Amino acid sequence: MRVVPVPCLSDNYAYLVARPGASEALVIDPSEADSVARALAHEGLDPVAILVTHHHHDHVGGIEGLLERFGALSVYAHASDAGRVPAQSERVEEGRPFTVAGLEVRAIHVPGHTLGAVAYLVGDAVFTGDTLFVAGCGRLFEGTPDQMHASLTGKLARLPASTRVYCGHEYAAQNLRFAAELEPDSAAVRDKAAEVADRRGRGEPTVPSTIGEELATNPFLRAGAAAIRARFPAAASDAEAFAAMRAAKDVFKG
Repeated sequence: MRVVPVPCLSDNYAYLVARPGASEALVIDPSEADSVARALAHEGLDPVAILVTHHHHDHVGGIEGLLERFGALSVYAHASDAGRVPAQSERVEEGRPFTVAGLEVRAIHVPGHTLGAVAYLVGDAVFTGDTLFVAGCGRLFEGTPDQMHASLTGKLARLPASTRVYCGHEYAAQNLRFAAELEPDSAAVRDKAAEVADRRGRGEPTVPSTIGEELATNPFLRAGAAAIRARFPAAASDAEAFAAMRAAKDVFKG
């Protein structure tokens, strides 16, 4: 499967997804139309559908411009986001896979960042929007810490370790500085930070990561780790440690 990250705005990623050798493509989270249209032309791809992970403008702002350029495209988003996503034509729900552009897509409902947040599993890749980042997770705008913790550890973390992770923003370097604050003795975090610095130094995106790498380095998937629990001694459970950690990340200046 072919995945093309498309940098948008200041730090967003949209994605083009297609079968090898095929011209039909999915567009995931087009925050702006121009960058996505240029990438489609460069890659020789024709869009047939748009998949949206959640309703925030920096993930849907390019939908109408793409429809103006390419005509009618199916727009997929969670059923609960109907009326919040421009031109939404398809309502996705967990447990109801669908096929588009010759690709089978499994929607995973991951409330927390927003209540209608969805991750899309396509082949061996998962597109997580603002739920799971490289070494981080999204802020809680609509959901609760318990919801986000369940979405991350009960759903995304249970995907195969080799699953490639494509997230919605380039936040890896700052996220890894926070991870190093929590687990300063972690060789996995140090190695990942060095890899990220190398990629960014070459002007490359830090996606994809993998679920296995995230389990080793992402503190929001590691709320039960001894070093992290020690940083939040008042937490009576992993979920409470997660909540305290997310609050600490909200004010982290590193």
